[in-house]
Amino acid sequence: MHIALTFGQHGISNDEWVQHTYGRLLLDYYASGLTDMSAFHYKDLYLYGGLFDLIAAALERVLPMNVWDMRHLLSAAFGFAGMVAVYRLARHLLNDTAACIAVALLMLTGAWSGALFTHTKDIPFAACMAWVTWYTTLIVTRLPAPPLGLVLKLGVAIGCAFGLRVGAVFGVMVLGFGVLASMALVDGDWRARLAHLGRSLRTLLPALPVALALIALFWPWAAQAPGNLIKALTTFSHVTFAIQTVLDGQVMAITEVPRSYLPIYLAVRLPELALAGLVAALGMLLTAVLTAVFTPALDARHHPLRQHLPWLTVILAALLPLALAIATRPALYNGIRHFTFLLPPLAVIAAAGLYALWRHARASRSLAAAFIALCLIGALDPLVALARLHPYHYVNYNRLAGGFEAAVAGRWEADYWSDGVREASGLLRDHLKGTTRPAAPWRVAVCADPVEADAWLGPEFVITRDWVSADFFISTTHMDCDSVLAGRIIGQVAREGLPLTILKDRRMLTAEQRRLLR
Repeated sequence: MHIALTFGQHGISNDEWVQHTYGRLLLDYYASGLTDMSAFHYKDLYLYGGLFDLIAAALERVLPMNVWDMRHLLSAAFGFAGMVAVYRLARHLLNDTAACIAVALLMLTGAWSGALFTHTKDIPFAACMAWVTWYTTLIVTRLPAPPLGLVLKLGVAIGCAFGLRVGAVFGVMVLGFGVLASMALVDGDWRARLAHLGRSLRTLLPALPVALALIALFWPWAAQAPGNLIKALTTFSHVTFAIQTVLDGQVMAITEVPRSYLPIYLAVRLPELALAGLVAALGMLLTAVLTAVFTPALDARHHPLRQHLPWLTVILAALLPLALAIATRPALYNGIRHFTFLLPPLAVIAAAGLYALWRHARASRSLAAAFIALCLIGALDPLVALARLHPYHYVNYNRLAGGFEAAVAGRWEADYWSDGVREASGLLRDHLKGTTRPAAPWRVAVCADPVEADAWLGPEFVITRDWVSADFFISTTHMDCDSVLAGRIIGQVAREGLPLTILKDRRMLTAEQRRLLR
């Protein structure tokens, strides 16, 4: 219901025009019989898989709807599929109650529920990675002879994930660690373990051609040379842009972010209820490890860690990318956007922690009542915050961070995707209703990608890159971009009384005044 009612209320994200152009070029590549190579020379988009953008470009030709709303609906559909994977994973590991808790925690996280529509690179990738984790979890516990159908499904999930981002390599790494853990728990000597490993690899082999075929389909550049996958991986591990990010009020270049950047952003983006679940899950993990260390087992088949093997893939899916990001310090910005794929496994782990607390609390009626009350408060608080921010849920932060107010005040990344530009464009149209149109179109400067306003303004407006000459200025308040140009504020997109996007009229300014900053 949330998806159906709100997909048409979001603006165009900063990268969306180039993404969609890439999808169109990929479609041209196939329509030309693989002769039109424009897609592989368009900016740096060839370094990304085109699964989402190729589908969107194809749907654009057959669906009679606004292309940007269509993309947002498609992105939300991917996100919904990711939540299905989360539900299945938590139900498999625990039960239906824990599965519902996991999905609820995910939806209470504004970085997920608010990003569903506009993060058209991050949400589809996170959804595919959730399915990779689901199938990997099923397979690892059935090694060395998982069903062929399951192996082929894993190949589809991995192929689709690579068809979006080379970051799918994390899924392959988790699978590898799962295979090694399964081998380590085999009863017998090193020969038996090596035999188990050999059988496991042979049974997993059918996933490889399936994954490679999908990678070639959705990311044809990766299939054009053997080293292209490695090239994409190394390129993104050393990516640099001349932009800045902010961490707890400190503005810094994205190449100078501390190792704590991603952990801190996860801590302030997750709802407090999810954080409580993660703390409880950490306690469960430590207990399990200590039990395994101090409890002798007759053989590997009865090793205490064997019963926890299904959880290994989920824990690794959440912690391995995080650990590598801390260790390697890549350029990071937009908070957790590039690591949105961590949210599904974290939701499952947090749900396990909360469910474990519930199992202990229900032994006492008073404890059970107190626990339920605390959980309701923990759920209602972010739910109310998300409702007040509608449809800009992704700007929400928990109370540890100071909430949405702290983000707008400059402590955290706020509306970095310029979601409010669409609403501000509508405000500008409304402001000029009944006004005599000038001979030339009104010039509008936009602190965002020009298409983000141009798509919602009529022919009486033209987006100008000569900001000084602009009649009007539309800007997000993120990183103080709204202060760059002077003008009279005639409208703003605000939530909780705090502005996300500012609309300024500059027509009354003299030529000299227009040159003034701030």
